[in-house]
Amino acid sequence: MSAFFSRLMPRTLFGQILLTLLGGLLVANGIGLWLVVDDRVRLSRQVRSEYAATRVAESIALINDTAPAGRARLVRLLESPSTALSLDEPWYDDARPVDEDFEAFASKVGERIAGRHVHQVITLERPKAPAGAAAADVLPLRPPPPRPPALARLLAKPNADNVSTQARLNDGTVLTFRYSPPPAVAERPLRIIGSLLLVAVVVSLLSIWVVRRLTRPLDMFARAADGLARDLEQAPLGESGPREVAGAARAFNSMQRALRTLIHTRAQALAGVSHDLRLPITRVRLRLEQLPEGPVRDAIERDLADMETLIDDTLAFLRAGDSSEAAAPTRLDALVEGVADDIAALGADIEVRGSVAQPVIVRPSITRRCLANLMDNARRYGGGKIRVTVSGNATEARVDIDDDGPGIPDAERERVFEPYVRLEASRARHTGGSGLGLAIARAVARAQGGDITLSRRPEGGLRASLVLPIAP
Repeated sequence: MSAFFSRLMPRTLFGQILLTLLGGLLVANGIGLWLVVDDRVRLSRQVRSEYAATRVAESIALINDTAPAGRARLVRLLESPSTALSLDEPWYDDARPVDEDFEAFASKVGERIAGRHVHQVITLERPKAPAGAAAADVLPLRPPPPRPPALARLLAKPNADNVSTQARLNDGTVLTFRYSPPPAVAERPLRIIGSLLLVAVVVSLLSIWVVRRLTRPLDMFARAADGLARDLEQAPLGESGPREVAGAARAFNSMQRALRTLIHTRAQALAGVSHDLRLPITRVRLRLEQLPEGPVRDAIERDLADMETLIDDTLAFLRAGDSSEAAAPTRLDALVEGVADDIAALGADIEVRGSVAQPVIVRPSITRRCLANLMDNARRYGGGKIRVTVSGNATEARVDIDDDGPGIPDAERERVFEPYVRLEASRARHTGGSGLGLAIARAVARAQGGDITLSRRPEGGLRASLVLPIAP
């Protein structure tokens, strides 16, 4: 059951809060409507009961004071769609009030007769009339109530106000008075419903505005955190709004400043390390020039070249994503074709196809290094033609680099992204490389909100896929 309701719940915080507020509003309005209608119906029945008792009592008194010859005409004049009078029905000795409401009604009628015509009620002879209060001479009969319309059944109680009352007149004539008021529907029900609906609409719109205003900072934080992964130099968040939101924005900005300081400090340290490492290598090269040509000198030169390559790759890996270059919308097609031309100049058979219409948000220089590492890997270890496919959709661009090499075992595909990992099955020592090419490429991609994955091609070979975000 809980899983079912979980599936029905909106996935966003805005939707869940709004659903809770509007659900509570709907329940509250439903209860309020029921209470208002019930109270109006109760008051309406009470007022109409008083009115009916007065009308019955006055009609009885009026007919009682009229001469027998004129009573039939008066009865016709007093009749209405809700009122029927008869002088021909017998006295129902066994008729008694059916419940407390009808007893109360009979008492009201009797009190009004006794109050206005004390002499006739008390002193005149009433054949078969029980002695006692005047209410005893007024016997209410309750016929089956008519079926009310659908709206009345929804907004009103079943009509319990239908009464048939009998009274003995001063000459013993039995007057039967049947009163059937319309169902006790709340006064102007559509107006009540309309008012509640208007309140519900106004409160709903206000709730939407308030909830959107409360949840907007969360969207702002999400966008800022996502942008921070690509650009530490992005503008800080505004520190306004509610105290909690302003405090969170200040904490986020403080974290951004701390990260920026850390990265800049690391960059300075790397620059110092680079200088300190290159200086001894330069001195060795100068001294190497004094040695005669020969195998020993050639071996030392190769070792120095390997050391410089290792230093360059290590520094590039440590600097991945840390660039003074600003991220900007860039045509990926042009970037890929430029790198492909450079790889083709090294003797590779490379083909570029496909395109993506929208630009990507990247730092062009380090993205070029990322693409160059991937294509150079395909050139070194692919063996054969390199096929580069550019594609994209509304949110991301994709570059697939396919080669015809032996590929990489499934269990090793993630491990090759670790620094200094070399797979001897696919790489020989003479091919060079420090084991940092893929690590640098993935670090650069992830620093810009993208990623790199490796997969096996169905026709054989390896596919390296670079995904980058599309400019909004």
